[in-house]
Amino acid sequence: MIKDNKYYILFFVVFMILLPLAYVVGLVDINTITLWGRYFCFAIAAIGVDLIWGYTGILSMTQALFFCFGAYGMGMYLTLSNLPAGTTLPAFMTWNQVSELPLFWQPFESFPAAMALALFVPAAFAAVFGFFVFRSRIKGVYFAIITQALALAMFLVFSRNETMLGGTNGLTDFKTILGFDLRSSNTKLALYIISFSVLCLVFVYAKNLVKSKFGKSLVAIRDSESRMRFTAYKVTNYNIVIFVIAAVIAAIGGILYLPQTGIITPGRMSVQASIEMVVWVALGGRGSVKGAVIGALLVNLMYSIFTSLMPGAWLYVLGGLFIVTVLYLDKGIVGLFDQLKQKFYPVKSNS
Repeated sequence: MIKDNKYYILFFVVFMILLPLAYVVGLVDINTITLWGRYFCFAIAAIGVDLIWGYTGILSMTQALFFCFGAYGMGMYLTLSNLPAGTTLPAFMTWNQVSELPLFWQPFESFPAAMALALFVPAAFAAVFGFFVFRSRIKGVYFAIITQALALAMFLVFSRNETMLGGTNGLTDFKTILGFDLRSSNTKLALYIISFSVLCLVFVYAKNLVKSKFGKSLVAIRDSESRMRFTAYKVTNYNIVIFVIAAVIAAIGGILYLPQTGIITPGRMSVQASIEMVVWVALGGRGSVKGAVIGALLVNLMYSIFTSLMPGAWLYVLGGLFIVTVLYLDKGIVGLFDQLKQKFYPVKSNS
């Protein structure tokens, strides 16, 4: 535990102090800061994936959808707050001959209401979906297939112009947030710091959650669901609750992601996007909160490097990473480090 705390402190010092300081003195540019801010948003979503899959054993392919729910909530607010003077409707609504702002858009004129809905909508969606699915005791590969189908269906819904969410072009062209210029380096640095701070808070929350009685019950469900049902545990309720928690965590990542990337489209909620999130967690270490963070940061860093050097090779690299993880790194990078530590620095017995 003490060694882990040292690593956590080092992680905090590097990203909260050293990297911003490197930007201030001119060693790194603001684009690098923004890039890492996006990585932190992905790491937040990865923690949610690890809670539902790594600790509970439920392979969900909808986490990218919940991520986008949060991003769209923020995007709808930014769209309305960035309308040109004298304009009451976004341009894509005008092109579709809409005469007045749709009713479901109106709450997003307020920042507090928009943020509340950006969290409530994915939570409610996950609760309703989870209630019907988990009550039917659908699990394993069948659950994965159903969630893939759901993600595809929502992708098609969001892509339609009639949905009034920007269609395939999504929501974009944001200039300010709460009066701050999104193109300003100071605003970008502030968003980076906020994203990292929220990642730390979500990490601490997840660590405490998995150590609690509730978290231990999730692991027991993963290891032997039938035994948990036999001992009168309401497994369905546990599954629904953790599914909702994972959805809200993903939405938080989406909310922070949107101002830093400047655009959200239905493509971000595709099945492939959810599969990538699963790969992050598998590579980092399933059933380890820190493994989920490491995997998300590492894979997305590799994505940036490979798409710059060899744009067409990334999908092959991603597939190769997943194969290597499944065949040789069943416990991910974190598990590999633990094995190496046990091999070279074995714990001595007191007996």
